[in-house]
Amino acid sequence: MTVKDDLPTTMRALELQNYQGWRSGLRLVEKPAPRTKPGQVLVKIAAAPVNPADLAFVSGRYGVRRSLPTVPGWEGSGRVVATGGGLMARFLLGRRVACAAGDGGDGTWAEYMATSPLRCIPLRQQVTTEQGATLLVNPLSAWAMVELIRWEGHRAMVQTAAAGALGRMLYRLSRRFGLPSINIVRRPEQVELLRSMGVEYVLNSQEPDFDECLAQLCEQLKVTVALDAVAGEMTNRLLQAMPRQAQVMVYGALSNQPSQVNAGQLIFKQQRVRGFWLSAWKPRLGILGMLYAGWQIQRLLGDELKTEVQARVPLAEAVQGIDSYLNDMTGGKILLIP
Repeated sequence: MTVKDDLPTTMRALELQNYQGWRSGLRLVEKPAPRTKPGQVLVKIAAAPVNPADLAFVSGRYGVRRSLPTVPGWEGSGRVVATGGGLMARFLLGRRVACAAGDGGDGTWAEYMATSPLRCIPLRQQVTTEQGATLLVNPLSAWAMVELIRWEGHRAMVQTAAAGALGRMLYRLSRRFGLPSINIVRRPEQVELLRSMGVEYVLNSQEPDFDECLAQLCEQLKVTVALDAVAGEMTNRLLQAMPRQAQVMVYGALSNQPSQVNAGQLIFKQQRVRGFWLSAWKPRLGILGMLYAGWQIQRLLGDELKTEVQARVPLAEAVQGIDSYLNDMTGGKILLIP
């Protein structure tokens, strides 16, 4: 093992004891610090965000489960302080990186994490460590979905949960590429927030004329694709508002309900519902493609792909921090600071 700094034998980490959520499942523990296996790198974590995917994971609702106990956290940033050997790993030694956890090992809600160098992207000098901590989930997801939409030739889109961190990124990125968007929220203050950003088309799904207004705008803008972070009944409401052969891309389930779809929409309007999972999309890029995407995305982190941060929370206060985040997700991310 190649070592950059003297490493401690133990570390502090948030460990998940059961899949019953963060309040009952998370414990702050002192545990052995990881050691790298051949081909791995060891990252000293500087910051790690709390994302909806993390909350789904600790509640047992994510598409991946690990053996318990385990350390949650799908992404973060820090410095590579040791390697298990290998060309890519040695290249990263000493560098600041954005990093992602593997499906089987511990995650980023700890002082150290061992991971594959293929799950790390070196940070540009002008990118802060905090910005880098949120690079590999929301910005990369926004980039990937907009790229898919453009590649498939759609002329406009509609999205749900538009006031959230990812929703705002999707709006700004679509605007950059000249792709008109209808942005759906569910509270009046979220409407005002997006209006203050200059968003032209904003709809509140709680208004009585929402479905009618949505259908009119979809016809006016020729919308043929929807990005749905809500699922539940919203999936079918989106289909109903769009024309024949339109599609809904479901990438989240904030409603905690399965997508509801009227079979008639699929049969007679030839519409389609598909899923988007970033973990399944990334392997299509390959190593060079991921590095290129990461490099391009970093150029936009201060603008189109900017992440608002509302609080920085030590590991010992993670449960309280997550509760605060859920009360005001529109206000920005919380970062766990080991």
